[in-house]
Amino acid sequence: MKLSDLEKSALQLNELYEQLEIKRYGRIWTTEELALGFVGDVGDLAKLIQANAGIRTIDDCKAKLGHELSDCLWSIIVLANKCGIDLEAEFVRNTRELAEYVSSELRT
Repeated sequence: MKLSDLEKSALQLNELYEQLEIKRYGRIWTTEELALGFVGDVGDLAKLIQANAGIRTIDDCKAKLGHELSDCLWSIIVLANKCGIDLEAEFVRNTRELAEYVSSELRT
């Protein structure tokens, strides 16, 4: 699956969530609220990474780890979209610049 397909799927799911948020709360979540939800997911992810490394016990760790990584990716895609960031272009630019930096450090 390409990033554009992932983005389409994530944004379609976000539209459903927004409908549910309106039904439950009378409004959609702000980007700040979405970011706070993401922070919570990152905390859960950290615990699952520990469990995967054998320093924490969590039943069905691998399945939960995959789920949490997916949740985090969803949040990043949605936040990028809501903030007007072309995530694919930024990722390509950033990884290119980092690869150039690391390569130059390895040559010295």
